Amino acid sequence: MKYMATYDLMETARNTNEWMGATARAMASYPMFAMTMSPMLALTAAWGEVTERSFSRMVAKPDWGIRSVVGKDGTDHLVDVLPVVEKPFGSLIHFSVRRREPMARKVLLVAPMSGHYATLLRSTVSSLLPDCDVYVTDWHNARDIPVSAGKFDIEDYTLYLVDFMRALGPDIHVIAVCQPAPLTLAATAYLAGEDPSAQPRTLTLIGGPIDPDAAATDVTDFGRRITMGQLEQLAVQRVGFKYKGAGRLVYPGLLQLQSFISMNLERHQKAFSEQIMRVAQGDASDHDAHNRFYDEYLAVMDMTAEFYLSTVERIFKNGEIAKNEFVVAGKKVDIGAITQVAVKTVEGEKDDISAPGQCVAALKLLTGLPDSKKASHLEPGAGHYGIFAGKSWRLNIRPLVLNFIDANSPKKPVIALASSN
Repeated sequence: MKYMATYDLMETARNTNEWMGATARAMASYPMFAMTMSPMLALTAAWGEVTERSFSRMVAKPDWGIRSVVGKDGTDHLVDVLPVVEKPFGSLIHFSVRRREPMARKVLLVAPMSGHYATLLRSTVSSLLPDCDVYVTDWHNARDIPVSAGKFDIEDYTLYLVDFMRALGPDIHVIAVCQPAPLTLAATAYLAGEDPSAQPRTLTLIGGPIDPDAAATDVTDFGRRITMGQLEQLAVQRVGFKYKGAGRLVYPGLLQLQSFISMNLERHQKAFSEQIMRVAQGDASDHDAHNRFYDEYLAVMDMTAEFYLSTVERIFKNGEIAKNEFVVAGKKVDIGAITQVAVKTVEGEKDDISAPGQCVAALKLLTGLPDSKKASHLEPGAGHYGIFAGKSWRLNIRPLVLNFIDANSPKKPVIALASSN
């Protein structure tokens, strides 16, 4: 599979479906056909509209779409997305709120690199902005990174996080969502051993596979069934000539999207069938619930082959984080070296990606951290998405995380005013 031809063939299929959708929509909307009053024309146009939109979104990076935030004074404050640290495979960005005083809470939100863009956390960022100064790891699409930029595996990812934490200083509160949880834990441990003064104040791990063997899911079962040789042969392709990263070995986002959809195929089929009927009946809109969700869900990015393969081999198969045997740049990372950073884990009761037990396993590895600095939360009835962006996050988990941050932040000194007697 490691050929440009297979990558280009997959892109050709996507492009063809997008073209077919656009053609069907345009043909069925031709004014002359309106005289026939046939319901098939409306359905054909609706199918074309939904198909064109769906396949075009697969290669477009979504916009953050966060224009403003309401301040404590009740006025709107414009939000600028500014780069803080720029690197070939990912940047640290800041959601700078104009005309607002510095916030007491300074949060680094570590976004997953698992096939979607960091914009998957848009609602998470929006919910934190009124109360926090928010920074996010914005990972780049591997297909757009020239081969000359070199490799990028989980060790490089971890060192990127180390650099980002150092750039923000020790007053940062880190929240890692899903895939980066084990590597963020490793980055914090790396700082504990190499540069203790740069450690964050708190670390919140949400639905991440610290110990994938703690609870089985379809993801962990797949990792056990397939060999690394099979995985490399089936999943890895070379970026085609259309993109800047031509020739780079990647795990294509379109393959990852296929895996995502296959996990809940019937639900996705039903969602698209219902959307076609809504469009045909004139009940759909550009930003309805279906489009808001799928515009983000269908937008996928390629991962470097070395990152994808090393994640499967070292995190899922070998369990290097779970066994405290992870090595970065030739140095053993001892998670037990974390003695000052307060750590909280969050899991969803019905999470079918990172099942309950996988994330809370981090607390057992923190042998040097007192129990008073450890916390965990299991959200009843919540699935994977809900614990960082859904109803469970908004109504329950977000307040718990903010309280955890406040409880482990330095208290402001109370200054007594002199008496005027």
